[in-house]
Amino acid sequence: MFFRKKKTLEQTGFFGNFVDYHCHILPGVDDGVADMATSLEILRRYEELGVSTVWFTPHVMEDMPNTTEALKARFEELMEAYTKEVNDGNRRALELHLAAEYMLDDGFEERLERKDLLTLGTRDQVLVETSYYNPPINMVERLNLIKSKGYYPVLAHPERYMYMDKKDYKQLKDMGIRFQLNLGSLSNGYGSLVKKKALKMLNDGWYQYRGTDCHRMSMVDLILQAEAPKELQTNN
Repeated sequence: MFFRKKKTLEQTGFFGNFVDYHCHILPGVDDGVADMATSLEILRRYEELGVSTVWFTPHVMEDMPNTTEALKARFEELMEAYTKEVNDGNRRALELHLAAEYMLDDGFEERLERKDLLTLGTRDQVLVETSYYNPPINMVERLNLIKSKGYYPVLAHPERYMYMDKKDYKQLKDMGIRFQLNLGSLSNGYGSLVKKKALKMLNDGWYQYRGTDCHRMSMVDLILQAEAPKELQTNN
């Protein structure tokens, strides 16, 4: 019997008009891209792939206590450098936005009380994460607190949380929590179990947003070779 080889994301043209809702390309602020030159190089690669919009989501946590003001200032520096490069090269500019990825720790609750948050999208959505191995204390209560303040929690890369199973995902989904897929999870970059969970959740329609979670250029190459979702396998 003939078995058709599964296509990669790159082969399907997946990145045409793609919106990257999660990346660490803002330089020198967290464990992502370290310098401006690399950030600009990745953005040039995004342009070639046909990406339309990028949301920068640097870490904000107790170990990386980025302030809103500092992140905005760094974003303005990047925008200035990127705009100059695009204009000089007569290129099509990406649409760039600043948000953040917040760890659900005690520091986050302080920022939430002050409403000192960089939101994702146009509906006051807040991208949040937890430890990969252990849930935060009173996680459900913390998510409900976010909602009570008028925000909509978006849980980053839920497929990577080892402590979560289908029951946990359903509970969060029923609470109105939105999920963001890491495209790298469709490869074996995070392991076969994460890939299995990601494909299952994706095929069942549990994700509202997708992002690269890109920290460096090598991650772009990894993501391009990731297995395309089922709905794209019959295209092209």
